[in-house]
Amino acid sequence: MPELPDVTVYAERLAARVVGQRLNRIKVMNPFLVRTAVPPLATADGRRVEGAERLAKRIVLALEGELFLVVHLMIAGRLKWLAPGAKPPGRMTLALFEFETAGTLMLTEAGTQRRASLHLVQGREALARMDPGGIDVTTADLAAFAARLAAENHTVKRALTTPQLFSGIGNAYSDEILHRARMSPLALTRSLDAAAVECLYVAAREVLREWTERLGAEADKAGGWPLKVTAFHPQMAVHGRFGQPCPDCGAPVQRIVRADNETNYCARCQTGGKLLADRALSRLLKESWPKNIDELG
Repeated sequence: MPELPDVTVYAERLAARVVGQRLNRIKVMNPFLVRTAVPPLATADGRRVEGAERLAKRIVLALEGELFLVVHLMIAGRLKWLAPGAKPPGRMTLALFEFETAGTLMLTEAGTQRRASLHLVQGREALARMDPGGIDVTTADLAAFAARLAAENHTVKRALTTPQLFSGIGNAYSDEILHRARMSPLALTRSLDAAAVECLYVAAREVLREWTERLGAEADKAGGWPLKVTAFHPQMAVHGRFGQPCPDCGAPVQRIVRADNETNYCARCQTGGKLLADRALSRLLKESWPKNIDELG
Protein backbone atom coordinates (compact mmCIF):
# COMPACT_ATOMS: atom_id res chain seq x y z
CA MET A 1 0.00 0.00 0.00
CA PRO A 2 1.39 3.45 -0.86
CA GLU A 3 2.50 5.18 2.34
CA LEU A 4 3.38 8.74 3.34
CA PRO A 5 6.36 9.22 0.95
CA ASP A 6 4.50 7.80 -2.07
CA VAL A 7 1.24 9.63 -1.36
CA THR A 8 3.07 12.90 -0.72
CA VAL A 9 4.84 12.66 -4.06
CA TYR A 10 1.60 11.82 -5.84
CA ALA A 11 -0.10 14.86 -4.27
CA GLU A 12 2.80 17.21 -5.05
CA ARG A 13 3.06 16.11 -8.68
CA LEU A 14 -0.70 16.20 -9.09
CA ALA A 15 -0.81 19.77 -7.75
CA ALA A 16 1.91 20.83 -10.18
CA ARG A 17 -0.11 19.51 -13.13
CA VAL A 18 -3.73 20.31 -12.39
CA VAL A 19 -4.08 23.23 -9.95
CA GLY A 20 -5.93 25.95 -11.85
CA GLN A 21 -7.21 23.43 -14.38
CA ARG A 22 -10.87 22.64 -14.88
CA LEU A 23 -11.89 19.04 -14.25
CA ASN A 24 -14.06 18.50 -17.29
CA ARG A 25 -15.36 15.02 -16.44
CA ILE A 26 -14.90 11.96 -14.26
CA LYS A 27 -15.55 8.75 -16.14
CA VAL A 28 -16.06 5.80 -13.78
CA MET A 29 -15.45 2.36 -15.27
CA ASN A 30 -16.33 0.34 -12.15
CA PRO A 31 -19.27 1.64 -10.10
CA PHE A 32 -18.05 -0.10 -6.90
CA LEU A 33 -15.25 2.48 -6.75
CA VAL A 34 -17.53 5.37 -5.71
CA ARG A 35 -18.40 5.13 -2.01
CA THR A 36 -20.52 8.28 -1.63
CA ALA A 37 -23.84 9.28 -3.15
CA VAL A 38 -24.28 12.82 -1.82
CA PRO A 39 -23.21 15.05 -3.41
CA PRO A 40 -23.48 13.16 -6.72
CA LEU A 41 -20.12 12.56 -8.41
CA ALA A 42 -21.27 14.56 -11.44
CA THR A 43 -21.23 17.63 -9.18
CA ALA A 44 -17.44 17.65 -9.60
CA ASP A 45 -17.63 17.96 -13.39
CA GLY A 46 -16.57 21.38 -14.63
CA ARG A 47 -15.08 22.51 -11.31
CA ARG A 48 -11.69 24.18 -11.17
CA VAL A 49 -8.95 22.47 -9.16
CA GLU A 50 -7.72 24.53 -6.20
CA GLY A 51 -5.26 22.10 -4.64
CA ALA A 52 -4.01 18.57 -4.08
CA GLU A 53 -3.00 17.24 -0.66
CA ARG A 54 -2.38 14.15 1.44
CA LEU A 55 -4.84 12.97 4.07
CA ALA A 56 -3.22 10.02 5.90
CA LYS A 57 -2.79 7.49 3.05
CA ARG A 58 -5.40 9.20 0.88
CA ILE A 59 -4.96 11.70 -1.95
CA VAL A 60 -7.31 14.68 -1.94
CA LEU A 61 -8.18 16.85 -4.91
CA ALA A 62 -9.69 20.14 -3.73
CA LEU A 63 -12.21 21.67 -6.13
CA GLU A 64 -13.86 25.08 -6.14
CA GLY A 65 -16.97 25.30 -4.01
CA GLU A 66 -15.33 23.33 -1.18
CA LEU A 67 -15.75 19.99 -2.93
CA PHE A 68 -13.14 17.32 -2.23
CA LEU A 69 -12.40 14.20 -4.24
CA VAL A 70 -10.72 11.66 -1.95
CA VAL A 71 -8.87 8.69 -3.47
CA HIS A 72 -7.69 5.76 -1.37
CA LEU A 73 -5.41 3.52 -3.41
CA MET A 74 -5.37 0.70 -0.85
CA ILE A 75 -2.85 -2.04 -1.79
CA ALA A 76 -2.92 -2.23 -5.57
CA GLY A 77 -4.36 1.11 -6.72
CA ARG A 78 -2.14 3.47 -8.71
CA LEU A 79 -2.42 6.84 -10.47
CA LYS A 80 -1.09 7.20 -14.02
CA TRP A 81 -1.18 9.74 -16.80
CA LEU A 82 -2.79 8.59 -20.01
CA ALA A 83 -0.88 9.53 -23.14
CA PRO A 84 -2.88 11.52 -25.73
CA GLY A 85 -4.78 9.16 -27.99
CA ALA A 86 -3.94 6.10 -25.89
CA LYS A 87 -6.63 3.73 -24.68
CA PRO A 88 -6.75 2.82 -21.00
CA PRO A 89 -6.25 -0.84 -20.08
CA GLY A 90 -9.79 -2.16 -19.73
CA ARG A 91 -9.63 -4.46 -16.73
CA MET A 92 -7.27 -2.37 -14.61
CA THR A 93 -8.84 1.05 -15.17
CA LEU A 94 -11.29 2.15 -12.52
CA ALA A 95 -11.76 5.81 -13.44
CA LEU A 96 -10.54 8.58 -15.73
CA PHE A 97 -10.24 12.21 -14.62
CA GLU A 98 -10.27 14.38 -17.72
CA PHE A 99 -8.77 17.84 -17.24
CA GLU A 100 -9.11 20.96 -19.34
CA THR A 101 -5.68 20.93 -21.02
CA ALA A 102 -3.36 19.05 -18.62
CA GLY A 103 -4.46 15.63 -19.82
CA THR A 104 -6.14 12.64 -18.23
CA LEU A 105 -5.42 11.07 -14.87
CA MET A 106 -6.08 7.35 -14.77
CA LEU A 107 -6.87 5.40 -11.60
CA THR A 108 -5.97 1.73 -11.97
CA GLU A 109 -5.97 -1.29 -9.69
CA ALA A 110 -4.12 -4.53 -10.34
CA GLY A 111 -5.56 -7.91 -9.38
CA THR A 112 -9.15 -8.92 -8.86
CA GLN A 113 -9.83 -7.61 -5.35
CA ARG A 114 -11.40 -4.21 -5.81
CA ARG A 115 -10.41 -2.24 -2.68
CA ALA A 116 -9.54 1.23 -3.98
CA SER A 117 -12.17 3.88 -3.28
CA LEU A 118 -13.32 7.32 -4.40
CA HIS A 119 -15.31 9.68 -2.19
CA LEU A 120 -16.75 13.11 -3.00
CA VAL A 121 -17.46 15.19 0.08
CA GLN A 122 -18.68 18.74 0.63
CA GLY A 123 -16.82 21.03 3.02
CA ARG A 124 -13.69 20.86 5.15
CA GLU A 125 -15.66 19.47 8.07
CA ALA A 126 -16.74 16.43 6.06
CA LEU A 127 -13.17 15.98 4.82
CA ALA A 128 -11.82 16.10 8.38
CA ARG A 129 -14.15 13.25 9.35
CA MET A 130 -12.25 11.00 6.92
CA ASP A 131 -8.97 11.60 8.75
CA PRO A 132 -8.12 8.66 11.08
CA GLY A 133 -6.45 11.20 13.38
CA GLY A 134 -2.79 10.15 13.37
CA ILE A 135 -0.14 12.85 13.67
CA ASP A 136 2.32 13.62 10.89
CA VAL A 137 5.71 12.64 12.29
CA THR A 138 7.51 14.88 9.80
CA THR A 139 5.91 17.99 11.32
CA ALA A 140 5.07 16.91 14.91
CA ASP A 141 7.37 17.76 17.80
CA LEU A 142 8.98 15.21 20.11
CA ALA A 143 6.44 15.74 22.89
CA ALA A 144 3.50 14.99 20.60
CA PHE A 145 5.28 11.92 19.24
CA ALA A 146 6.04 10.62 22.74
CA ALA A 147 2.45 11.16 23.86
CA ARG A 148 1.05 9.19 20.93
CA LEU A 149 3.58 6.42 21.44
CA ALA A 150 2.62 6.02 25.10
CA ALA A 151 -1.13 6.35 24.52
CA GLU A 152 -1.52 2.56 24.43
CA ASN A 153 0.88 -0.25 25.31
CA HIS A 154 1.54 -1.89 21.95
CA THR A 155 4.61 -3.16 20.18
CA VAL A 156 6.36 -0.29 18.41
CA LYS A 157 5.65 -1.95 15.07
CA ARG A 158 1.92 -1.93 15.75
CA ALA A 159 1.96 1.59 17.18
CA LEU A 160 3.76 3.06 14.16
CA THR A 161 1.28 1.44 11.77
CA THR A 162 -1.87 2.44 13.68
CA PRO A 163 -3.47 5.26 11.65
CA GLN A 164 -5.19 6.73 14.71
CA LEU A 165 -1.74 7.31 16.24
CA PHE A 166 0.57 8.10 13.31
CA SER A 167 -0.32 9.29 9.83
CA GLY A 168 0.71 7.49 6.67
CA ILE A 169 3.10 4.88 8.09
CA GLY A 170 2.57 1.27 7.02
CA ASN A 171 4.39 -2.03 6.92
CA ALA A 172 7.26 -0.95 4.69
CA TYR A 173 8.41 2.27 6.31
CA SER A 174 7.84 1.02 9.86
CA ASP A 175 10.42 -1.70 9.11
CA GLU A 176 12.85 0.91 7.81
CA ILE A 177 12.26 3.25 10.76
CA LEU A 178 12.85 0.51 13.32
CA HIS A 179 16.04 -0.60 11.58
CA ARG A 180 17.31 3.01 11.56
CA ALA A 181 16.47 3.29 15.28
CA ARG A 182 18.16 -0.06 16.04
CA MET A 183 14.97 -1.15 17.81
CA SER A 184 13.15 -4.48 18.01
CA PRO A 185 9.73 -4.40 16.33
CA LEU A 186 8.36 -6.21 19.39
CA ALA A 187 9.56 -3.66 21.96
CA LEU A 188 6.62 -2.36 23.97
CA THR A 189 5.90 1.34 23.68
CA ARG A 190 5.49 1.98 27.41
CA SER A 191 8.77 0.21 28.18
CA LEU A 192 10.79 2.73 26.16
CA ASP A 193 12.81 5.29 28.07
CA ALA A 194 13.11 8.92 26.95
CA ALA A 195 16.33 8.28 25.00
CA ALA A 196 14.74 5.40 23.05
CA VAL A 197 11.65 7.47 22.26
CA GLU A 198 13.78 10.32 20.94
CA CYS A 199 15.88 7.88 18.88
CA LEU A 200 12.72 6.45 17.30
CA TYR A 201 11.36 9.95 16.65
CA VAL A 202 14.53 11.04 14.88
CA ALA A 203 14.65 7.80 12.86
CA ALA A 204 11.02 8.18 11.77
CA ARG A 205 11.53 11.75 10.59
CA GLU A 206 14.76 10.90 8.78
CA VAL A 207 13.40 7.84 6.98
CA LEU A 208 10.15 9.47 5.87
CA ARG A 209 11.85 12.66 4.67
CA GLU A 210 14.69 10.82 2.91
CA TRP A 211 12.31 8.53 1.05
CA THR A 212 9.97 11.37 0.10
CA GLU A 213 12.95 13.21 -1.41
CA ARG A 214 14.25 10.06 -3.11
CA LEU A 215 10.89 9.18 -4.66
CA GLY A 216 10.38 12.79 -5.71
CA ALA A 217 13.74 12.81 -7.46
CA GLU A 218 12.90 9.53 -9.20
CA ALA A 219 9.59 10.99 -10.38
CA ASP A 220 11.39 14.05 -11.76
CA LYS A 221 13.75 11.81 -13.73
CA ALA A 222 10.77 9.90 -15.10
CA GLY A 223 9.21 13.04 -16.56
CA GLY A 224 7.58 14.48 -13.48
CA TRP A 225 5.33 11.60 -12.48
CA PRO A 226 5.99 8.56 -10.23
CA LEU A 227 6.07 5.48 -12.43
CA LYS A 228 7.12 2.72 -10.02
CA VAL A 229 5.07 3.03 -6.85
CA THR A 230 5.89 -0.04 -4.79
CA ALA A 231 6.53 -1.09 -1.20
CA PHE A 232 9.74 -2.80 -2.25
CA HIS A 233 12.84 -0.86 -3.23
CA PRO A 234 16.35 -2.31 -3.60
CA GLN A 235 17.74 0.64 -1.60
CA MET A 236 15.71 -0.32 1.48
CA ALA A 237 17.66 -1.66 4.43
CA VAL A 238 15.39 -4.52 5.52
CA HIS A 239 11.84 -4.35 4.17
CA GLY A 240 11.24 -7.03 1.56
CA ARG A 241 14.84 -8.23 1.86
CA PHE A 242 14.45 -11.47 3.82
CA GLY A 243 17.63 -13.54 3.64
CA GLN A 244 19.64 -10.74 2.05
CA PRO A 245 22.52 -9.11 3.94
CA CYS A 246 21.82 -6.17 6.20
CA PRO A 247 23.56 -3.15 4.62
CA ASP A 248 25.04 -2.18 7.99
CA CYS A 249 26.31 -5.46 9.47
CA GLY A 250 25.98 -8.07 6.73
CA ALA A 251 23.79 -10.46 8.76
CA PRO A 252 20.87 -12.01 6.85
CA VAL A 253 17.64 -10.06 7.22
CA GLN A 254 15.00 -11.96 9.23
CA ARG A 255 11.22 -11.92 9.15
CA ILE A 256 8.11 -12.53 11.21
CA VAL A 257 5.06 -13.61 9.20
CA ARG A 258 1.63 -13.15 10.72
CA ALA A 259 -1.49 -13.42 8.57
CA ASP A 260 -0.90 -11.19 5.52
CA ASN A 261 1.80 -9.07 7.15
CA GLU A 262 5.53 -9.65 7.14
CA THR A 263 7.91 -7.79 9.44
CA ASN A 264 11.53 -7.64 8.34
CA TYR A 265 14.36 -6.86 10.76
CA CYS A 266 18.07 -7.38 11.37
CA ALA A 267 18.68 -9.52 14.45
CA ARG A 268 22.22 -8.25 14.91
CA CYS A 269 21.34 -4.56 14.60
CA GLN A 270 17.95 -4.56 16.30
CA THR A 271 17.56 -7.41 18.79
CA GLY A 272 21.07 -8.08 20.09
CA GLY A 273 21.33 -11.18 17.92
CA LYS A 274 18.08 -12.73 19.18
CA LEU A 275 15.81 -14.29 16.54
CA LEU A 276 12.19 -13.30 17.08
CA ALA A 277 9.77 -16.21 16.94
CA ASP A 278 7.85 -16.53 13.69
CA ARG A 279 4.55 -17.92 14.96
CA ALA A 280 4.08 -20.55 12.24
CA LEU A 281 7.71 -21.56 11.65
CA SER A 282 8.82 -21.65 15.27
CA ARG A 283 5.87 -23.85 16.19
CA LEU A 284 6.74 -26.21 13.37
CA LEU A 285 10.41 -26.45 14.33
CA LYS A 286 9.79 -26.35 18.11
CA GLU A 287 13.05 -27.23 19.87
CA SER A 288 14.98 -26.92 16.59
CA TRP A 289 14.05 -23.23 16.28
CA PRO A 290 17.32 -21.25 16.52
CA LYS A 291 17.37 -18.61 19.23
CA ASN A 292 20.31 -16.51 17.99
CA ILE A 293 21.48 -15.22 14.63
CA ASP A 294 24.82 -17.02 15.07
CA GLU A 295 23.04 -20.39 15.27
CA LEU A 296 21.98 -20.03 11.66
CA GLY A 297 25.55 -20.78 10.60
